[in-house]
Amino acid sequence: MPQQVRGVVAHSKGKPVSLETITVPDPGPAEAVVQVQACGVCHTDLHYREGGINDEFPFLLGHEAAGIVESVGEGVADVAPGDFVILNWRAVDGTCRACRRGEPWYCFSTHNASQKMTLQSGQELTPALGIGAFIEKTLVHAGQCTKVNPAAKPEAAGLLGCGVMAGAGAAINTGGVRRGDSVAVIGCGGVGDAAIAGAALAGATTIIAIDVDNRKLEWAKEFGATHTINSREQDPVEGVQALTDGNGARVVVDAVGRPETFKQAFYARDLAGIAVLVGVPTPDMTIELPLIDVFGRGGATKSSWYGDCLPSRDFPALIDLYLQGRFPLEKFVSETIALNQVEEAFHRMERGEVLRSVVVL
Repeated sequence: MPQQVRGVVAHSKGKPVSLETITVPDPGPAEAVVQVQACGVCHTDLHYREGGINDEFPFLLGHEAAGIVESVGEGVADVAPGDFVILNWRAVDGTCRACRRGEPWYCFSTHNASQKMTLQSGQELTPALGIGAFIEKTLVHAGQCTKVNPAAKPEAAGLLGCGVMAGAGAAINTGGVRRGDSVAVIGCGGVGDAAIAGAALAGATTIIAIDVDNRKLEWAKEFGATHTINSREQDPVEGVQALTDGNGARVVVDAVGRPETFKQAFYARDLAGIAVLVGVPTPDMTIELPLIDVFGRGGATKSSWYGDCLPSRDFPALIDLYLQGRFPLEKFVSETIALNQVEEAFHRMERGEVLRSVVVL
């Protein structure tokens, strides 16, 4: 029967979130109820609260989560009650044109739960990224549950559900970083540091971290940055060139997503290099580049969706690497908090004081 649990809700644009009683229905066909153990506080949740995604309030926030499958609906075979899972927001359907051509990480028809969780009044909630995990138990599509090694700590594992996977995948999957490569990363928050960690994992030997905050540049060194540039003090394009024999980096990741940072990424790459945009721009942003430079510099400019990841492939592999001590997931956890501390965590995130606050239930 439906369950009453506590969850964090944003009722209107820019207003503080509140802890509410929420009704979670029994899972229907292809659905699962997951007992959430931990959920990271991501900038995307703040964008929802600020009305930057859409205006389908009220929102049930939270999406970077790990937990235990409690129950499943009819037809679910890939996960079962008791499985330790990371939640993902791109559950592939396997039948769209991207999936049919062998590129499921681009799936154009991803799944969410059919039923809605509701407030006690019966008002339907919009779950952030189809998940809604600042909650004791959440209802998702079973395809959004990726089974991983239960030895992983939930507060670390859950971060693969969004920001860490986006950054690491931008370097490894989208940028195709290889052994011996030079890599530059613009923006050293959680996503940028994950790109640095991904580049280090792939074997890059020169990894340049770029930010305006010296504190973040120090953090970047912990994830594998070999050099740092404060772009308030030095032109980042010139700085990258100086560290790469005047050539530029083979792969440059823009983890900020602004016109000026993307231009820096475009010009900081080597000839025939790759510029990857993983930072999310706002709809009003535009960019202008000389077409002769687009042609003459060669290479590629790419956008990275969720790190171009395939959760069923990438989550278990990265968890195994984490458990082997080769991928530093725990370093992304700046603090653990309770459900009723999400609003304060948003403010710390805005001030740049944390990489990730993680709600632990």
